Amino acid sequence: MPADRTAPHVVLIGPPGAGKTVVGTALAAALGTTFRDTDHDVERLTGKTIPDIFLEDGEPAFREWEHRAVQAALDEHTGVLALGGGAVLDERTQSLLGEHVYAGHVVVFLDVGLADAAARVGLNRDRPLLFENPRGRLKTLLDQRRPIYTEVASHTVVTSGRSVDDVTSEVVASVGPHVG
Repeated sequence: MPADRTAPHVVLIGPPGAGKTVVGTALAAALGTTFRDTDHDVERLTGKTIPDIFLEDGEPAFREWEHRAVQAALDEHTGVLALGGGAVLDERTQSLLGEHVYAGHVVVFLDVGLADAAARVGLNRDRPLLFENPRGRLKTLLDQRRPIYTEVASHTVVTSGRSVDDVTSEVVASVGPHVG
């Protein structure tokens, strides 16, 4: 079933360091559309950075804001949409993504290995779930979330050891018949 123009052309999911933002921006350009990131939506809506939300309000408050941002973006945005790495942890968001795929829309899991994710994320202290022991925490996140990403995605594209252009080309080739 072809996607309609009232839904995102492509939704990108994946862990920190998978390339959701950089690939999403390139993909939007390749498809001649716009790019939206739900992490930026949360920051705009709350007037706080994500690390500040985690520190001041806690992870449950952040996850609630994140779910609301995903729901709004799925309803409003017609371009390329990138979700925060942990958005899929919320069962309501999993359901929204499942409905999105069931309706014939595209959700791409950008899969990345630990070495590439760690190199891309580095020791980034702006990622609240990676404050302590970033590499060990990242491995745990990858191990815990990979089955969820795989379950809710309609397509998987590996980003490890690949250029942004190469990944973008594969996404375009794999989802081409599904985007309007």
